Amino acid sequence: MLKKIKLIFIAMLMVSALCACGADKVMAENNGKLNIVTTIFPEYDWVRNILGENAEHAELTMLLDSGVDLHSFQPTAEDMLRISDCDVFVYVGGESDSWVKDALKEVTNKDMIVVDLMEALGDMVKEEEVTEGMQAEEEEEEAEEEEGPEYDEHIWLSLRNAAAACRILEAAMEKADPEYAEDYRKNAESYIERLNVLDQKYAEAVAAGSTHTLLFGDRFPFRYMTDDYGLTYYAAFVGCSAETEASFETIMFLAQKVDELSLHNVMVIESGDGRIAQTIIDNTEARDAKILKINSIQSVTAKDVDTGMSYLSLMEENLEVLKEALK
Repeated sequence: MLKKIKLIFIAMLMVSALCACGADKVMAENNGKLNIVTTIFPEYDWVRNILGENAEHAELTMLLDSGVDLHSFQPTAEDMLRISDCDVFVYVGGESDSWVKDALKEVTNKDMIVVDLMEALGDMVKEEEVTEGMQAEEEEEEAEEEEGPEYDEHIWLSLRNAAAACRILEAAMEKADPEYAEDYRKNAESYIERLNVLDQKYAEAVAAGSTHTLLFGDRFPFRYMTDDYGLTYYAAFVGCSAETEASFETIMFLAQKVDELSLHNVMVIESGDGRIAQTIIDNTEARDAKILKINSIQSVTAKDVDTGMSYLSLMEENLEVLKEALK
């Protein structure tokens, strides 16, 4: 028994030492710089553009840098340490970020500025909706009855939300690092102008389209985008669904919509394998619709960042997909 107690005590000492080393490592890496931690890529890239040439004066971290989906992310001990000591912490704020509440209990920087984007965006945030023909998860229906509606986490898929978020982030960075406030303001305005230009291109593409309906044989995280431009949509699942198998009723409903609306494409998100989309197509009359893949920008990796991938480049690629979908 005594031997077991000694082993447990040694193990506890080792864990404490590792945590202390981890904390020292994080503090050393910051080296007095403005320390900003973001959860997902869109936030990271927005902040990177607001920093501009001042990036060398900041330590910017993206926690979800290995391609893991926002909905299944669990922070590591090192992630928690990075959050605890940062100057600005940015997260989406939806149900998938429920772990943040515990992380913020462990903060060591009492002056930390915390940006919950969904809270900050206020009325711009929309409830998640189950549309006609969509397959809802049973637990979601029960939760809605017990706890009220869930809100759609995919706020970054609206360029208009992105512009509003950049203003929020610039204000937080200005407060945390007033020495470079003027630079942050100029960089934010320049970047927001680029977002607005792309937003106009989306509006023009939708106006020129021969159809104004999108059909997804997959999860549907694009409600903010479709609402921005007055598009209608049908989909197999809501954006945060964990379902991977569609019911016969869902498949047949969507196949009939393809026929009824004379749609030439069935869409999937970048992580989709296309099986459901292909089954929908196989049950249409013509069976010749194409599968189009559009990026939900929620699984970007550090390697992608190193190759030059950006939020704007991905949204520009999505615009080309959207043009094809609306033909």
